[in-house]
Amino acid sequence: MESTRQLKIAKLLQKEMATILQQMARENFPGTLLSVSKVRVSPDLGVAKIYVSIFPVAKTKEVEEFIALNQSKLRGALGHSVGNQLRVTPELMIYTDDSLEYEENIERLLRGEGESPIK
Repeated sequence: MESTRQLKIAKLLQKEMATILQQMARENFPGTLLSVSKVRVSPDLGVAKIYVSIFPVAKTKEVEEFIALNQSKLRGALGHSVGNQLRVTPELMIYTDDSLEYEENIERLLRGEGESPIK
């Protein structure tokens, strides 16, 4: 169970990281939408797991590679924007939230456009 402090910091990090990623998408990936779907913060507030949704799904691999290469810059930008609220910027672990891709697959199967793995 997450504490109230963890939840407040997760909400702050989600808001600020979404702003940073949207600006990054505008500059480097025009026509791509990046959003932060969830943030989980460790009990010691030292690690933040950030789940990013990428649309269109076709650009997922390209965006993942870019984020991996620029993770320290993202942490620096986040530290700059939350510097007044947090003493230490948590280490970032950024994951791709593939729920959109899963949802698209379910919709496609329901419409009968694909084969179900169950026969």
